[in-house]
Amino acid sequence: AAADAARAEPNFCVSPHIPSAVGGTVGEEPIEGWRGMQAAIGLLLQDVLCGTIHIIQNICQVFYIDYGNSEILNRLDIVEIPLKLQFPEVAKKYRFWGLQIPANQDLNQFDQGRKFLCSLTFEKKIRMRHKALYQDGTIVAQAECGEVDIGEEMVKKGFAEKCKFPPNASGCEEKNSDSVQCLAWNVKGSVPLWANRCNPAVYSRRKACFGDQLATSLRNSTGNHMEKNTASDFNVGSNISLAKIKRDQALFEENEKLKGEREAIKEQNQSILQNYKELELKMQHLKCELQEEKKASNETQKQLEKTLQTCVGIKMRNLAAKFKILKEVRHKKMNVRFGDDLSEAVEVVTEGCLATPSSLENLEKIWTEYNLAQEMIQLCKNVSEGESLILKRNEVQQSLYHVVEEFILEVDQLPLSERSRTLQRLSTSLEAMYGEVSEADDSKEVFQQFFEWKHFKLEEFSRVRSSTDASLQILAGWFNGIKKFFDLTSEVTLNSEEVVGNVDEVLENVESNICKELEISLVEQDEADKKILLNVYNKVIQKIHQEQYLITIVQSKYLASVEFKKQMVEWLNRSPNIENLLLIKKALKSLKARLRWKLVEKNNLEETDDYNDSEMMKIKQEITALRNSLFQKIHKEKKELEKLNYLVQKWFPELPLLHPEAGIQKYMNSGGLLTLSLERDLLDAEPLKELSAKRPLVCSEVQDQKVLLKGYSVDVNTEAKVIERAAKYHRAWSGLKEKSGLLQLIHLFLCKSDPLAYLMVPYYPGASLGALQASKPLTSEEVLKVMKGVACGLHTLHRADIVHGSLHENNVFAVNREQGLVGDFDFTRSEDQRASANSMKAGTLSLISPELKMGQPVSPASDMYAYGCLLFWLCVQDQECRIKEDGTPKLDGLNEDKVKSLLSNLISCNRMTAEQVLEADCFLWPSMISVLPQDEPSKEHKCGKAKEESQDVTGLDDKEEDNETFSANPPII
Repeated sequence: AAADAARAEPNFCVSPHIPSAVGGTVGEEPIEGWRGMQAAIGLLLQDVLCGTIHIIQNICQVFYIDYGNSEILNRLDIVEIPLKLQFPEVAKKYRFWGLQIPANQDLNQFDQGRKFLCSLTFEKKIRMRHKALYQDGTIVAQAECGEVDIGEEMVKKGFAEKCKFPPNASGCEEKNSDSVQCLAWNVKGSVPLWANRCNPAVYSRRKACFGDQLATSLRNSTGNHMEKNTASDFNVGSNISLAKIKRDQALFEENEKLKGEREAIKEQNQSILQNYKELELKMQHLKCELQEEKKASNETQKQLEKTLQTCVGIKMRNLAAKFKILKEVRHKKMNVRFGDDLSEAVEVVTEGCLATPSSLENLEKIWTEYNLAQEMIQLCKNVSEGESLILKRNEVQQSLYHVVEEFILEVDQLPLSERSRTLQRLSTSLEAMYGEVSEADDSKEVFQQFFEWKHFKLEEFSRVRSSTDASLQILAGWFNGIKKFFDLTSEVTLNSEEVVGNVDEVLENVESNICKELEISLVEQDEADKKILLNVYNKVIQKIHQEQYLITIVQSKYLASVEFKKQMVEWLNRSPNIENLLLIKKALKSLKARLRWKLVEKNNLEETDDYNDSEMMKIKQEITALRNSLFQKIHKEKKELEKLNYLVQKWFPELPLLHPEAGIQKYMNSGGLLTLSLERDLLDAEPLKELSAKRPLVCSEVQDQKVLLKGYSVDVNTEAKVIERAAKYHRAWSGLKEKSGLLQLIHLFLCKSDPLAYLMVPYYPGASLGALQASKPLTSEEVLKVMKGVACGLHTLHRADIVHGSLHENNVFAVNREQGLVGDFDFTRSEDQRASANSMKAGTLSLISPELKMGQPVSPASDMYAYGCLLFWLCVQDQECRIKEDGTPKLDGLNEDKVKSLLSNLISCNRMTAEQVLEADCFLWPSMISVLPQDEPSKEHKCGKAKEESQDVTGLDDKEEDNETFSANPPII
């Protein structure tokens, strides 16, 4: 019976485990548990599954569903098991998920497939994944044996195929998740003995033995006929079962197809019903809209009837308002809309354009040759070779002189200044009207397109204006006719039809023409018109800039030519005279000799026993006079050297080569700082021992000003470096002088007796930040004034591509407690060497930036970090500076938000520049007083005595190696 059920579909039945207590009796003899179970199964299925039990004279052929074999039993041996030992189900019917038996499969293939399925499942654990449940109790499942999918194996062997129609939800109950059952055919322990059979073939043979005994007795009565009929009937049952399977499969496919069609029809009906409901709703909505339209139409009709009563008055009032606007527009003469200003600008840049002077090209060519000749002379180191180069230069100079005269005469005829003013006014007015200039179109037809557009617009506007005037004349005539018609005193009789005429058309024409003219006059141009106007505007501005550039070039060449002509007239056929400089140098030698002699006399008088105060006073006065005369001569010498320096750079580069004794080249190399006529022994200097730990420092007085002499030990190699670095610093100061925020370098001179270079700077005792904070700290307002000046000094240095690298408390000065100055640095050291010194501190706060500690090169950013730390140190004053783990100070103790914000931007990685610091909010307060020049007259009456006593000390970078000493005991100088 189970085999017949399995043939219906690719299904198989699995017997559950039945306890060994199941059994039965035949007469008085007990039978084995499995035999009683089999008999009971045969009995219970006799009436249900027809054709599985064949009864002939109480002899039964029973087919066992557990192993698929058959046996002949006596009818009396088959008894019904008591109710307490019965189970509801013996076998379950399964169907492979998504598989079906092929339509062309015959009986032999079916039997082979059943045997193959038996070989896959016999005495093996089968994992069942339930997928669905049919209404007849069939379970749709996926069977797996270990890693093998049994259904896939059946498909591979050709005993099954993929199902064309998947299981329908209406015919089966879907499982939400796979339910897994493991069915074991070789379970041990409590499994009955009949379940432990090793092979169906063996079991069949065992059953056959028992059946053969019964068959022998049957043959005596019935013979072989019974056995043949039984076998024949069984084969017929197999054939009938296969046919039934195919028929049922066809019916199943047809049923699935019909179910699908039914579902489609059902969905179609649902869609039609939904459309019907939507149409009903739409119909109702349209009815509502129709009602609203009717209501609005009625209201409009009533409003129209009311308007018709006053339509003439309304129309005349509207026409009068438009006429008033038109009248105002005509009085304003709004012609700008058609680019009249651009027309005038085009005329200015095209007709009045200045042409390039014909001699300009030749002038530039010869001037280039002249500059090349001057450069060759400047690079020359040999006097004889230099003389030949000078002769060639003079020839080119003569040619240039003639071309310059021609160029000057030609340019004098050109109205450059007037033309420049005209272009500037035109450019300003156009930019105010049309705004920002964009890239101009290079097309040569821009102006032509503009004039064509303007001509078309003017014609259109003229035509519209003429139509407006004509329609207004007609309207005025109509009003005159109406006036005469309604005049009761008039004897002339007029026809009403002739008087009234087609007044509606007249009014319509007047209003239409007025509207057209107002549209042209008032409405903005469209994109095409704007593009034409902007193209012309950009082209005009481009022409203006080109001509202004030409005028600038011509004017600069003209001024250079005039200066060249003036110099050539002055130095024609002669060279500059350096006799004045030589005479000054000779006088300086004489003054130095006299001064040395007086110094010797003074020393001798001090050491003699015949000391006389009056004579000593006289000698000192003479020494002072000689020193003043000496410095006056040195000043004159510098003036002469400055003149010669100008001539060398502009016209006579051969002077240093021809006159090496004048020292012109050394003066030029030092930027005017080096003074060859000054010597250390000529000065009455007082040693500053407390500041001379690293290098000799002496204080002196020059022309009533206290100065500090800083000595640098130099050799052949370092001497040039010192001069070069000091000259670069001096050039940076010379550009702004007192407004530079830098300490002035007065003189640089070399010692003849010792390998020393002396730098003379102003002496400001007690004005360093370290000294001030130790004696009388700066107030908050004074701190901001001073540090703004320091930021200005750093900006001057950084703009000249100089990194200070040595900013600390003793090298920044507050002159008069309000003017901040950045002190000079050690010119014998490079930037990195200066920055690596241990003296960069403010109190206990290190001014060395984190990147320098990591070994990175010095930069303007490291100067700004030191500046920020100095500002922080001044703000917290005597409070203890707390340091973060990275070495930067904590800003928690500051109360002013603007200063705190500035400091955070100076100490962070992305630091502000000196120029940005000068624009910081804390330096732009209304109460902030600008940094005052060093020699401001308004302060002289307040600082007369203070200047003598508080002229600041500079160059305290000499204490770099001795910073610990000065930090503990800051000098009050």
